[in-house]
Amino acid sequence: MRKFETLLLLSPELSADNREGIINALTAIIAREKGIMVEVDNWGMRDLAYPVRKLMRGYYVRLVYNAPAELIAELERNVRITDGIFKFVTVKLADEVAGEVA
Repeated sequence: MRKFETLLLLSPELSADNREGIINALTAIIAREKGIMVEVDNWGMRDLAYPVRKLMRGYYVRLVYNAPAELIAELERNVRITDGIFKFVTVKLADEVAGEVA
């Protein structure tokens, strides 16, 4: 298992319930694919440096999780087809999760 971080830029026009629904759906995918959620960090509404889909604000959420590498393709596929997610980036934080025996 490796440690990953996914940063999501959500539409500012989404309601709080819709944002929670999207985040819960993504964490469910991580759990279903044998990943372990470490942290869900809501950064909140922020001003953007440039317009994204003609909007100057966006809602940021950071997901930190431990997962097998194969999970990333499934997670990103779901992110791409979900309405309300403008942009995303996934970064590998560590090759091995601390405390895991290889």
